[in-house]
Amino acid sequence: MAKVCQLSGKRALSGNKRSHALNASKRKWNVNLQKTTVMIDGKPTKVVASARAIRSLRKANV
Repeated sequence: MAKVCQLSGKRALSGNKRSHALNASKRKWNVNLQKTTVMIDGKPTKVVASARAIRSLRKANV
């Protein structure tokens, strides 16, 4: 399973980890993916979505 949100398309970000001596080494910030069920075209569908996308869906449906 790719670490991509199926709703928003968010992916992992990459950058540098910095020590106190400012040494740089590559690191990755993964997306907070959750398995959830959403209604798509009136049918419940299981998707893997980021926590932010799930929150946005809840706010839009309230």
